[in-house]
Amino acid sequence: MSGKRSSSAGEKRKDKGAAPKRRAKRETPTAAAVIIGNELLSGKIADQNLVVLARVLRRLGVQFKKAVTIPDELDVIVREVRAAAKAHTWVFTSGGIGPTHDDLTIEGVAKAFGVKVKTSEELEAKIRAAYGDRLKDGHLLMARVPKGARLVTSETIPWPAIVMKNVWILPGVPEVFTIKMGLLEQIIVPETPFESLSVFSTLDEGNLKPFLDRVVDRYPDVDVGSYPRWTDPVVRTKLTFDGRDREACEAAARAFVESLPADAIVADAPG
Repeated sequence: MSGKRSSSAGEKRKDKGAAPKRRAKRETPTAAAVIIGNELLSGKIADQNLVVLARVLRRLGVQFKKAVTIPDELDVIVREVRAAAKAHTWVFTSGGIGPTHDDLTIEGVAKAFGVKVKTSEELEAKIRAAYGDRLKDGHLLMARVPKGARLVTSETIPWPAIVMKNVWILPGVPEVFTIKMGLLEQIIVPETPFESLSVFSTLDEGNLKPFLDRVVDRYPDVDVGSYPRWTDPVVRTKLTFDGRDREACEAAARAFVESLPADAIVADAPG
């Protein structure tokens, strides 16, 4: 788009006395994660799924707004899922979908939406085929879904993810969780991805604050991050400039660099 206006169009608008219409700015879709498991809160297992989800969402242009880690307690799951589903475009749960006593996510999501739990014939058939003669009643518990949920698959990922309205019910096992990430684009329409630019400085955060404040004020649509380094012999602070508008990120980073003394910037620092 050239940005030029024809004189005739401008005259018509003046004659009518109406201001030119502006295209409404499309809201950035948002996401929240509900990470479920006593083993995470006790420190028995370290969560690995959050960072994987965050990176995929950035690539899809979805703003990750919130993450909570909660115990295997039904009322807590219901409360957190219900609140997150109302407040965000997408919600992702992780954990609690196996066959044991503490796997309560399916029931919790169902209660959050006021529906019952049912057995998916499609999932049951897949489970029976997968286990064959080794099948036990406990295995079939993994065919339960909230009533009204859909199963999302692809040619390369035939084992489905369960999606209830805007809530993705995902496994807690990191290897399987990561595989399921390949299904997100089946439903989530990709937006403009987030860009991230880095600048490395020999100055610490205390010295950088006034320079950062000016850039933050000047570029409100750019998310500016500051991360101190304590053991690097050269770099004292890593600065990041994030947003969906690459030109704005570049302008903010350039303005910041130009405001500093030349010897305060490290040109070829590792990320």
